[in-house]
Amino acid sequence: MNDLERMRAGEWLYAITPEIGSALRHAEELCFQLNGLAPSRREERDAVVRRLFGRVGRNCVLHSPFHCDFGMQITIGDDFVGNFNLTILDEAPVTIGDHVFIGPNVGIYTVNHALLPDQRNAGLMRSLPVTIGSNVWIGGNVVITQGVTIGEGSVVGAGSVVTRDIPAGVVACGNPCRVLRPVTDADRVAMGPQ
Repeated sequence: MNDLERMRAGEWLYAITPEIGSALRHAEELCFQLNGLAPSRREERDAVVRRLFGRVGRNCVLHSPFHCDFGMQITIGDDFVGNFNLTILDEAPVTIGDHVFIGPNVGIYTVNHALLPDQRNAGLMRSLPVTIGSNVWIGGNVVITQGVTIGEGSVVGAGSVVTRDIPAGVVACGNPCRVLRPVTDADRVAMGPQ
């Protein structure tokens, strides 16, 4: 098993290696290309995103600036919107479902570094996957930490720090993020005549 495979598998490893460094530089180059393209150059932007990510569904809107570590470990479903300053540290897989909206300044972090300074300085780290179900809305300035799953149809309020799984169909917020209540039909917005 090589270092990238060990990293994806969630093993503790010393991640300062030529193989990992090369993969990081490749993703950084693609992020730089993406962030340098005007929003009006949609086809070119889409092509870069598809080269960067492991899988992308249809109708992916990703506003610049965007940053990630590897890209190849990110899977995005259909009808995705990622707002400005989205950062995904994808040392482990990040799986995002269909119809997901992510607000500005959101960080998704799969990596954790050793607590002892000598081990941390030597590059000892571990990564765990993050999964975001379909029809999820993540508010602005949210941080999602390693190993977290956010269930389908949930809403995570702005400024939350998600350190534990969030079940499906709930409104959750806070630091640490906690479930406030279920999403119900009472949340339906009443629309006037059109």
